[in-house]
Amino acid sequence: MTRSMRIWLRLHTWSSLVCTLFLLVVCVTGLPLIFLDEISEHWRGDPPAAALSADTPIVDLDRLVASAVGKRGVFPGETVRWLSIEDDTGQIWMGLGPSYQAARSFDHVVRFDARSGQVIHAARSGEHTSPMWIGLMFRLHTDGFAGLYGELFLAAMALLFVLATISGVALYCPFMKKLSFGTVRSDRSRRVAWLDVHNLLGIVTVAWVLSVGVTGVVNQLSTPLYDVWRNTALKALLAAYRDQPMPSQPGSVQAAYETALRAEPGKTVRSIRFPDGKLGSPYHYLIWIHGDTPLTSQLATPVLVDARTGQLTAKPSLPWYLTMLLTARPLHFGDYAGLPLKVIWALLDLFTITVLSSGLYLWIARRKSRAARVERLLGAHESARASVERRAGETQKD
Repeated sequence: MTRSMRIWLRLHTWSSLVCTLFLLVVCVTGLPLIFLDEISEHWRGDPPAAALSADTPIVDLDRLVASAVGKRGVFPGETVRWLSIEDDTGQIWMGLGPSYQAARSFDHVVRFDARSGQVIHAARSGEHTSPMWIGLMFRLHTDGFAGLYGELFLAAMALLFVLATISGVALYCPFMKKLSFGTVRSDRSRRVAWLDVHNLLGIVTVAWVLSVGVTGVVNQLSTPLYDVWRNTALKALLAAYRDQPMPSQPGSVQAAYETALRAEPGKTVRSIRFPDGKLGSPYHYLIWIHGDTPLTSQLATPVLVDARTGQLTAKPSLPWYLTMLLTARPLHFGDYAGLPLKVIWALLDLFTITVLSSGLYLWIARRKSRAARVERLLGAHESARASVERRAGETQKD
C-alpha cells in the first residue's frame, strides 16, 4: 500500500469512527422526519376543508386575530406572535404568547381553515401538531436536546461524515481495479463479504450522502446564520427607528399582508412575524414571501412593513448564506418533489444506515482478527521458547 493510500485509510477510519454512532442516530431519527408532513396530517385527523372554490381568497387576517385573542376569542387577552400560511394544507397557523416582550415564547397554537376562517384546533403549543415521538425524533436529529451547542456539535459530526465519504471514494478507486463493479465475494469470509457490501452501497449512495451531508452541515448552522443576519443587515435597516418606542399594539395585519403582496407581485405570503425585539423587528411585521415554482417555493424573501402605518419599509435582499440555507433545508429532507422523492430519500437513508453499521462491524471484526493473530503469534513464540528450553534441558542431562 502506498503512503498516500495509508493516509487516506487512516483518515477514513478515524473520521468514520468518531462520527458513526452520532450519524446512526441522525439517520435513524431522520427516517420518519422525511415523512413528517404525512405522519402529522394523518395523526391530526383534521376535518375536510370548507366547501369553497379553490380560488376563494384566504380569510381576512384581522378577523382571525380577533377570533383568537379578542374578548370572545379562543384565548382572550393573549398576543399573536406569528402567522404561518400553509398552502399545501389550506390552513393558517397562529402562535400566541403572553406579551410582545416575551419574544421567544408562545403558549398556544390555533389552526384555522384558510378560506372560511373556521377554527380547526386550538391547544397548547406542541400538543396537536404531531405525535410526541415525532417531536423526540426531531430534537434528537437536530440538536440532541442540547440546544445551540448540540446543533454545532452535530454540524461537526456531519462535516466528519463528508470527510469520511470523500476518503472512502479515494480508497474505492484502486479497489475497483481488482474487482468488477457490484462484486460481493460471498464465498469468502463474512468480513470480506461485508466489506464488499460496504464498498458497493457506499459508492452507489455517494452523491446522495455528500448532498445530505453538506446540507446537514448548513442546516445545523441555521441559528447562528439567522443571528448574523439579524445583527447586521436587519439592524442597519432599523437604525432610523432606534429611539422610537415599540408600538403597544400593532396595526392591521391584513393591511401589512396586502402591502407585502403589492411589493412582490405574483408571489404569496408564507409567514408573518409580529413585532418583537429578538426574532424580527420591534417596529415591523416581518413578512416572508415565496414563489410558486418547485424552486422558488423554497426560497423566501423578507419584507418589512411598518406595524403602525402599514406602509412598506424595506425589501432587504437575503445574503448568500441565508439563500444557501433556504435551498439546503428542503433538499436535506427530499421536500422538492412530493412523496415519490421522499420514498427515494428513505431508501437511500436505509442504505446509509447499512453502510455505517457495516463500517462499524468491519472495524470491530478487524480488531478482533488482529488480536487473534497476535495471540496466535504469541502462542507460537511461547511454544517455540518452551521447545528450545526443553531441548536445552535434555542436552544438559546428556
